[in-house]
Amino acid sequence: MDKKVALITGASGGIGSEIALEFARNGYDLILVHNTHPVDNILLECEKLGAQCLSAKCNLTNEDDINLLVACAMDHFGRIDVLVNNAGISIDTLFQDKTVKEFRHTLDVNLVGTFLLSKLVGAIMMEQHCGKIINITSTNGINTYYPMCVDYDASKAGLISLTHNLAVQFAPYVNVNAVAAGFIATPREVEQMDDEFIKSEVAKIFVHRVGTAKDVANLVAFLASAKADFINNEVIRIDGGQYGA
Repeated sequence: MDKKVALITGASGGIGSEIALEFARNGYDLILVHNTHPVDNILLECEKLGAQCLSAKCNLTNEDDINLLVACAMDHFGRIDVLVNNAGISIDTLFQDKTVKEFRHTLDVNLVGTFLLSKLVGAIMMEQHCGKIINITSTNGINTYYPMCVDYDASKAGLISLTHNLAVQFAPYVNVNAVAAGFIATPREVEQMDDEFIKSEVAKIFVHRVGTAKDVANLVAFLASAKADFINNEVIRIDGGQYGA
């Protein structure tokens, strides 16, 4: 039997790279999508685990780039079994200083790009009569509010709505779910925060620790597996439990 193929956006980031490694450990071949940061190191690590990997640079705000990405993926592997929409940006500026250009750019990357890619890949999965789409959203899109992240929060709330609509559109062959991550301590995120903020956030979490990229990767791999075939149209929080949630 041919190996399954997973396409992962934002594969160079802390969460994306860990998802890629977990899929490689589980026997998948991979399309590692990146834009501003290369995936050379994570690609080599995945290949050491036995995965055949395709590195693909794609600007998710550019529809032609997305079309080319899917065409190259299909030319290379001939199928896509799992799509993980993980790529996302956050432009953290004070609410009163945030510009329309910044707001639109965040929505274009986090939400519109996910829509366009899911539309193409979902159609392929429908022809295959199988597939899993997993959107990485955030508790910021549910009930965690920081006005300086208003554009990010709006995009993540939009991803939740998109998840539900895609589940309807691609039934009965494609399972579409979302993972709503809480405080996940990736290096890029933590380096922007001071110790007092981190301490105050940890105090809100029932398990008294921040999440890790591996925590998220474990859940994504489960949702992609046959063990989750009857899980569909769900938004699963992975936040350690939070006061006020």
